[in-house]
Amino acid sequence: MPEVYKHKKHKVRWPGRAYLLYLLAMPLVPALLIVLAIGDLSKLFVFGGALASFIAGARFMRKGLVAEAAFRKRKDVRSSRTPLKTLGSIFTGLGTFICSWLAVGHSLPFAAVIAILAFIGCILFYGRDPARGKLKNIGGHGYTTEEILATLREAESKIIGIESARRDIRNLELTGRLKRIANTARQILSAIADDPGDIRRARKFLNVYLDGARRVTEGYARTDRHGQADELEDNFRNVLTTIEGVFEEQHQKLLEHDKLDLDVQIEVLSTQLKKEGVT
Repeated sequence: MPEVYKHKKHKVRWPGRAYLLYLLAMPLVPALLIVLAIGDLSKLFVFGGALASFIAGARFMRKGLVAEAAFRKRKDVRSSRTPLKTLGSIFTGLGTFICSWLAVGHSLPFAAVIAILAFIGCILFYGRDPARGKLKNIGGHGYTTEEILATLREAESKIIGIESARRDIRNLELTGRLKRIANTARQILSAIADDPGDIRRARKFLNVYLDGARRVTEGYARTDRHGQADELEDNFRNVLTTIEGVFEEQHQKLLEHDKLDLDVQIEVLSTQLKKEGVT
């Protein structure tokens, strides 16, 4: 899944805190080395099983926290189908059970209680997996949730293409314009994700304008790398001015819950791209 725009309302908590679970496994390392040295096969399996459970718990928990961070930052995602944080809690409880019952020698009921407490402690500390995706099917637009997701992801890949090409352009004024265009484009994606009701016209907008912005930026960046961009600079600036103005206008329309107004502007952009010859 490609990297996508950030949703600033949600702060991402540190996924690395799952490494705290590795601390539970640390005392087992010297114990495992000792039983390996003395050749106690049964204890080797016990300590090895507990160590593997704790490591699996930490790995699943970290993957779950990373997936949750992506879910919080992005509007065009569904929660993971695999309950990663729950699996992390289960394996942590399993490792605790093995240590308590087979390694330390506690009674089976006591070990089971300790394991359940370890599982509950993980759930309370790390939280549960996100329950559902953020986009719902909204009747009336004729597109499924998956089609909306695909539209937003494709648009994001084009924004990434603009940003990648921007790094090869040396003119600070032009790179500043491109940065504003990318930022506004992500705000438009965010507004569309909040209310995909006008997705048909939004797709037309994203495909024509984002693709046009990406192509013209990549074309100018190629000429700039070869030191031949001076004669195209004004043309490129004119195209960016048009794109930036339209992006801001359409974003404002989306904020005001107004319909996108594109047909004439799309024709103007197509004509301008051919005329300026930047691509």
